[in-house]
Amino acid sequence: MLRQIGELATRLTCWSEPWRTRAVGGLFLRSRKTSRISFRAWTRSSESWEAPPGAGGSTGWNVLFVGPPGVGKTMLSVALGRAAVDAGHRVYFTTAAELAAKCHKAALEGRWKTCMRFFAGPKLLIIDELGYLPLPEDGASALFQVINQRYLKSSTILTTNVGIADWAGAFGDATVAAAMLDRLLHRAAVAGIDGPSYRLRGHRNQAEALRAGVNARVS
Repeated sequence: MLRQIGELATRLTCWSEPWRTRAVGGLFLRSRKTSRISFRAWTRSSESWEAPPGAGGSTGWNVLFVGPPGVGKTMLSVALGRAAVDAGHRVYFTTAAELAAKCHKAALEGRWKTCMRFFAGPKLLIIDELGYLPLPEDGASALFQVINQRYLKSSTILTTNVGIADWAGAFGDATVAAAMLDRLLHRAAVAGIDGPSYRLRGHRNQAEALRAGVNARVS
C-alpha cells in the first residue's frame, strides 16, 4: 500500500512550475493493514500510469478515494497533499460542502470570477467528504465548474463515500455527474478502500473486552 501511495505522490508532484506552498494539515501517512485498498490507474485510452504521447508534464492527474466512513480516505489525501507541499507546490484543502458554500456566497456577492480563480490557483486541490452532506441546488454546478476549469491543468484529489456508479443519484443531476466524472477520470487513479471504521475500533475492542469479562464471571 505504501508503495502505491508513493507512486501517487510522485505522479502528483511532477510539476515543472514552482508554486508557493501552503500547509494542509497535521496528519501523516501510516500503514493500516486491516483495510483493503485497490488501485486502478485510469485513462481514456489505456489503464496506464503514463500520460499519452504529447501530453507533457503539466497534464493534471487526479485521485479519487472511494469508500465508507472511517477507512482513511482523508488521511491518505492529506498525506499526498503534504508530499506536494514538500515538493514546493501550492495545495488547498476543503470539504465539498465548504466549497459549495463559498461558491454560493461569492455568487450572491458578485465575486464569482474571483472565487473560480481562487479554486483554479492551487496545483493540488483536495476536496474531502463528497456525498456526506447534501449539496445545495447550485452546489453540484459549482463543483463541476471548479473541476472543469482545473481539467488537464492541475490535479485534484477527491474523497467520497459514494460509488462512481451512484453519482447521478447523489448529485440529483445525471448530466452534471456524467460531465464531472468524464473530466475527473480522464487522468485519474481510483482507489477503492474497504474495511471497518478505525474510529469505532476502540469502542468495538472495549465492548469485546467487557463481554469477555462478563462471560468469564458467569462461567
